[in-house]
Amino acid sequence: KQKCILPVKINKCHLGTEGPGVSVSEERQSPAESSGVTVIYNPYASLSIEQQRQKLPVFKLRNHILYLVENYQTLVIVGETGCGKSTQIPQYLAEAGWTAEGRVVGVTQPRRVAAVSVAGRVADERGAVLGHEVGYCIRFDDCTDPQATRIKFLTDGMLVREMMADPLLTRYSVLMLDEAHERTLYTDIAIGLLKKVQKKRGDLRLIVASATLDAEKFRDFFNQNDTGDPSKDTSVILTVEGRTFPVDIFYIQSPVPDYIKSTVETAMKIHQMENDGDILAFLTGQEEVETVVSMLIEQARALSRTGMKKHLRVLPMYAGLPSPEQMKVFERVSHSVRKVIVATNIAETSITVHGIAFVIDCGFVKLRAYNPKTAIECLVVVPVSKASANQRAGRAGRNRSGKCYRLYTEEDFEKLPKSTVPEMQRSNLAPVILQLKALGIDNVLRFPFLSPPPAQSMVQALELLYALGGLDMHCRLTEPLGMRIAEFPLNPMFAKMLLESGNFGCSQEILTIAAMMQIQNIFVIPPNQKAQAARQHRKFAVEEGDHLTMLNVYEAFVKHSKSSQWCQEHFLNYKGLVRASVVREQLKKLLVRFKVPKKSSEGDPDPVLRCIVSGFFANAAKFHSTGAYRTIRDDHELHIHPTSVLYAEKPPRWVVYNEVIQTAKYYMRDVTAVESAWLLELAPHFYQQGTHLSLKAKRVKVDDH
Repeated sequence: KQKCILPVKINKCHLGTEGPGVSVSEERQSPAESSGVTVIYNPYASLSIEQQRQKLPVFKLRNHILYLVENYQTLVIVGETGCGKSTQIPQYLAEAGWTAEGRVVGVTQPRRVAAVSVAGRVADERGAVLGHEVGYCIRFDDCTDPQATRIKFLTDGMLVREMMADPLLTRYSVLMLDEAHERTLYTDIAIGLLKKVQKKRGDLRLIVASATLDAEKFRDFFNQNDTGDPSKDTSVILTVEGRTFPVDIFYIQSPVPDYIKSTVETAMKIHQMENDGDILAFLTGQEEVETVVSMLIEQARALSRTGMKKHLRVLPMYAGLPSPEQMKVFERVSHSVRKVIVATNIAETSITVHGIAFVIDCGFVKLRAYNPKTAIECLVVVPVSKASANQRAGRAGRNRSGKCYRLYTEEDFEKLPKSTVPEMQRSNLAPVILQLKALGIDNVLRFPFLSPPPAQSMVQALELLYALGGLDMHCRLTEPLGMRIAEFPLNPMFAKMLLESGNFGCSQEILTIAAMMQIQNIFVIPPNQKAQAARQHRKFAVEEGDHLTMLNVYEAFVKHSKSSQWCQEHFLNYKGLVRASVVREQLKKLLVRFKVPKKSSEGDPDPVLRCIVSGFFANAAKFHSTGAYRTIRDDHELHIHPTSVLYAEKPPRWVVYNEVIQTAKYYMRDVTAVESAWLLELAPHFYQQGTHLSLKAKRVKVDDH
């Protein structure tokens, strides 16, 4: 008999979730984000390594997998998170001789921390030192030995970069594209490039691993058989079955007006009315997670005062959370305590927490989206896809049968899209086009994309790269600027800013700013110490804006000997700052190679601000009497984000910004005050003198043959 704690309808189903295994990925972060970590939970830790490997569902298919790799150019493997595909298949290949004679088995991950984590696990299983036989290569961190590494984990972005030096990837015998269902920007680029490589390298084997049923799309894309005879197919699908546990799905009867409040209410009702089992609640972002955590802690304290014996331990989980805080979700608790984990979509396929019996799904997710009409890329909250909703529900059935409470109606579930729109179709494509041009692909409009991006997005990207000086009027990569921009593992705007820094006499400051802007969540704001944190953070704020504030933070960090204690006292992310230091050194090496002069502005902010404008002139906005900013190019309304140091100040007339996020409004993040004269001076090809506005954007057409 089911207990209904909400006015819900029940729908029992088996979601294809599986028993305990090894979980391998994590929420996608900004590429240089340092504070997130993928934790691999291993319920078989008491067994020997070999016994653990044989417990995984993929083990029984070992020989069949090797047979298919031998006989087909492309193998598409469908297997849920935890079946062992990521950690075991590369080892099976090595054991079968695919790494003989100096060859390498490569495994791509969409996220940098996942590549590191899985590499570490595989090295442990093989009794190897990480960086020797088994290694990883991510942006700003290469932990491989060119002579010794035989199993190499890397981000899909790094694989694309490797192709700039070795277009046919001659060292690799097998490449495995893991978590391909996530369809990140660089996963899709890698897929298109590898299809071209396979036509020239018949010996290269591909394994496309997916946790969802997009298998036919991948198989058909890579199949080079055009005879109509199935026996001549070059690609094949294999499904790895996992152990399944039943998950009962509950829907609400009418939409909730506030899913944050409903999440808290549902969690508390589960705690008071249900049997043992921990709770996992899905929300869209860090701010929502911290809000719900605070509300639950407050309600749990009130409940404990009523004499309830079972206590509640509330824990956040999101990509920007410092590693020690993330680890807390895996700590065992006594029988008198129930855990509530409040998470972003990092917990969809990334982590397996023993004991989860209840899932609360708010029904929304935060995604990056690009609007080619306004040329604005922003983070937006949208309904989840059916695939994501089922992944979320499945978290309740990993180790035991469970229940999932969806804070939306069954009718609304049926209206959800089948899967999330690939990043390629909702992103600013400037970095993509730059990479393809650098790889010698002249006509990017005819590139074999698995899901072709909108033509208008392609045109916008070409125009931006032309404005930055990376492409000429015929969309050819310029020399040397375009090639140099392409070599930076950064947004092209940051690369242009760095390359211009010597001309402005401030390369030292710009190096720091560029590095700091690759790290999220430098400022730590504990929910119960917001006022104290704000007081400490104000010490670093400057009137020019966020870029120089970040410069201040880093210089103070260095001045205090990069002390973790100092960071703790000032509510700063120590690991993030250490990571910024590493990123800075890597960028510095590129500037040295390109002979950019090592110079400092010696405390003068103007050269630094002008240099920022040289890279970010396209992201300019003017303050209007309405109380909002409007972009110069498309007259789109924007607001300064509340986290900006400029938020509570008198609004500067002109600003440039790094990115836009959308919640109730469109907010600019990482904002700096500038002069309109600088925009005219530094981007005359992009702006011209206007009438009622001080500036207006020029329209430039480029021709990509």
